[in-house]
Amino acid sequence: MATKMAGTAMNPTKTEASSLVGTLEIDVDIRASAGKFHHMFAGKPHHVSKATPGKIRGCELHEGDWGKVGSIIFWNYVHDGEEKVAKERIEAVEPEKNLITFRVIEGDLLKEYKSFVITIQVTPKHGGSGSVVHWHVEYEKIDEKVAHPETFLQFCVHVSKDLDEHLMNEE
Repeated sequence: MATKMAGTAMNPTKTEASSLVGTLEIDVDIRASAGKFHHMFAGKPHHVSKATPGKIRGCELHEGDWGKVGSIIFWNYVHDGEEKVAKERIEAVEPEKNLITFRVIEGDLLKEYKSFVITIQVTPKHGGSGSVVHWHVEYEKIDEKVAHPETFLQFCVHVSKDLDEHLMNEE
């Protein structure tokens, strides 16, 4: 069973291989450059909380180096009105594609999901200024009662917009 929806900031694209495994994707238009936005997550994610303090409370490096595959990052964030944490391992970094992938290895998301992988890729807009942030979430729910993580994707949209505003104000 596979379902597809238009992937815009209001409507994510959802694909399901089974009722427990799925992917959600969404594109967010921003004004900042692709490189600057990518660098916030790859090079200095600990600065993301300055741009969006109501959503991301903090980010610490637990192991490795910022933006390096295998490094472990610990996030404090607010999702659905609740304080939450996530420990993530960087799975992939492709600076030439402005892409980074995080795998959640501990934290609140794993109370409902067996696996949760977040990929962020930022692409310059063709024929104009600004960029498009593409969020791709792959997950496996622990059981049928768990909702698909659409509210998490909306959280990502809000973080993108806050971060974009912050980057544009820096210029």
